[in-house]
Formats: sequence, C-alpha cells, structure tokens
Amino acid sequence: MGIAVFLGTIFYYINSRNEEESADKDQEVIKEKIDKRFIYSLRFANFMVDGNKIKEGETMSDILLPAGVSYSRINNLMINTNKVFDLRNMRSGNNYFLFFNKDSVPELKYMVYEINKIDYVKYEFGDSISASLGHRKITRDTILGQGEINSSLWSSMQKDGLDPNLALSLSEIYAWTIDFYGIQKGDKYKVVYVVNYIDSTYIGIEKILSAKFTNAGINYYSFIYKQDGAESYFDEKGQSLKRAFLKAPLKFARISSTFSNSRMHPILKIRRPHYGVDYAAPSGTPIMSIGNGKILTAGWSGGYGRRIVIKHNSNYTTGYAHLSHFGNGIRAGTFVKQGQIIGYVGMSGLATGPHLDFRIYNNGKPIDPLRIKSPPAIPIYNENKADFLELRDKWMNQLK
Repeated sequence: MGIAVFLGTIFYYINSRNEEESADKDQEVIKEKIDKRFIYSLRFANFMVDGNKIKEGETMSDILLPAGVSYSRINNLMINTNKVFDLRNMRSGNNYFLFFNKDSVPELKYMVYEINKIDYVKYEFGDSISASLGHRKITRDTILGQGEINSSLWSSMQKDGLDPNLALSLSEIYAWTIDFYGIQKGDKYKVVYVVNYIDSTYIGIEKILSAKFTNAGINYYSFIYKQDGAESYFDEKGQSLKRAFLKAPLKFARISSTFSNSRMHPILKIRRPHYGVDYAAPSGTPIMSIGNGKILTAGWSGGYGRRIVIKHNSNYTTGYAHLSHFGNGIRAGTFVKQGQIIGYVGMSGLATGPHLDFRIYNNGKPIDPLRIKSPPAIPIYNENKADFLELRDKWMNQLK
C-alpha cells in the first residue's frame, strides 16, 4: 500500500466522497497539510510511507520481511522491546505505517503501530532496534446540544446534527431514573458535553458535564461531580442518579408485554397471570443484572427456558428468562455486579420470538418492574455541598 492509502487514513480517517473529482481534490489538500507537519514526531515529507491494517493472524515477520528486515533483527525486536509493548497484543484492524528513507535503495527507518486512536508505539531501526510509546495530541471542546424527540432519542440527535452516541451516554447516566423504552414524542433534552479532536479531526465524546432531560413533562437534571476520587452524576439536590437497581436490564429494546394479572398466552392460548415485563430484542442482545447480588439458579426452567434468578438482598429477587445462553462464569452461587452482562436474549422455552421475560419479586411476591422505586446511592457529602452547588449553578445557567 502506498502514499495514497496512508493519506486516506492518517487523520481517522477522512470520509471518502462519492464523486471521484471531489475525493481527488480532498486528497491534494490533505497531502499539502501533511507535508508541512510532524506526525508521530516524524516529518512526513522526509520519508516514503507505506501502511495498512493488521490482518487476522498477521505477525511482525509478515510485515517486516517484505520491508527488508531480516529474521534475526525481527527476533531481536520482539525480545528487546517487549517491555515497551507486547506484540502479542496487536489487534487485527489496527493501523500500522512504515517509514522509509528516500535513498535510491529505500531502507526502513521507523514503524508505527497504532494501539488505539490516541496511543501508538514507534520502532526505530538503526544500528540497534528501539521502541517508544507516543500519544497523539488531543484538543477538547465543550458543546451545548439540545433537541426534541419525535420518534427516538437516537434519530432526534441525528436530525439535530449531534453525535448519536450521546443517546447511549444519556441512557447510561439516566439508567436508574428514566425508562428509555417509555420516552414520548415531545420529550426534550439539553446537554453540555466535552468532545475530543486529534489534528482537528473529531474522535468522539469524552464525557457529559450536565444535562436536562424532560420526560412526560418532568425535568430530570444531572451534573457531574468528583467525590471519593471518582466522577459520578447527581441531581440538582445533590442526590446520586445511581440507584440500587437499574431501570431496565437491556439498553435497547421495546416492551412487548407488560405486567398483568390476566394475559392471553401466545402459545398456550389460555389466560393466566404474566407477572413480569417482556422486552423484545434481537437474539444475542446482552442482558444486564439490574443490581448487585448472588445467583440462586442459572439453568433450564421449563417454559421459561434458560433462566437466571438473582437474590439482591433480604427483600428483592429478579428473574431473567428465555435466554439464548448465559454470560461467562454465570452459574449458581456466583456474585454479580450491577450492569454486569449475565446472559443474552433468546427464545428458549415457550416463546414465539426472541425476547427477555424480566420479573422482580419482593419477599417472594411479584411486583411490576415498571413501577418499582429504587433508593438512591450515596448523595453529595455535606462537606462537598457548597462546592457542588457552585458547579451546579454554573451548569444550570447554561442549560437554561
């Protein structure tokens, strides 16, 4: 692969245009910028550059032998640079670049492997081979985004020109307080968040600083604050947005059946109680434990198919049924944490389609999962209250 491919990927990685003429013009502009810049602490214009993506099963020998590096030098590289970066951790799909001098007989001088979008390891081929870790410079910007929901939060953000990943971030922040399967047309959001750039190219959202989500006419605020050495989100009164239980065990799904004392069973064709909520989702969708607890059972349970039952405390137990398979290490007696993946959506047992049958029991009595109110986690400490309120007022002014 030559210079053209490198230029097409180096900045994460400029979106190609449909029209060839426009793409060619873009390429010329990019090359002009790169020739005047340092990349990976190397002046690009001083080298001939080749590069590609790591292929499945590809090794350093596969990459470096065609570049003129001998077996002995490759072996030396793998032994002497292992403490800087373990080459066994190279991932298929990640980028690498080879920098050759511009002599009549090109000689490899550097190889750069991108560990991720920010971090890279650079190998220098001199009298000896050395390796060093590098980090691409990140710039940050704070953005205020807002919108109104017409169909879904995701599509609303796309329509408003915002990063749709904000939908996932908001659903995680409000996972304990808002049922995102019950958001309505006309619900609104306003969010202040930080985004990251590398070489002026957008690479994603770093974090949300504050937000206001209006659901069914009620405003739900969230403000980031660092307490006990970790950042978390609190409402306008300083109460944690985290709860003992998540609002739902799935991130993206739809409710196909609700809690009922008399429901027509889709297979048995008889009316009987359905003391749970069915979440319709594609097979293989991850299922999370809504809270910390100990697994009582994890196995086949008649019409429930593959089912997990978790005891969370002296009062509450939850059940997850019709799974396709269980998560790693999930078995009776295992302790799980809130948000941990315990299994995956399926249609085992008596089921007409892939879905999760989710149930909550309080002292053995089934209760409606959509109506449970979970107590909050630790609030802002009294000694931090004044500092928090000052920050809250700052972000509140922006949200207004």
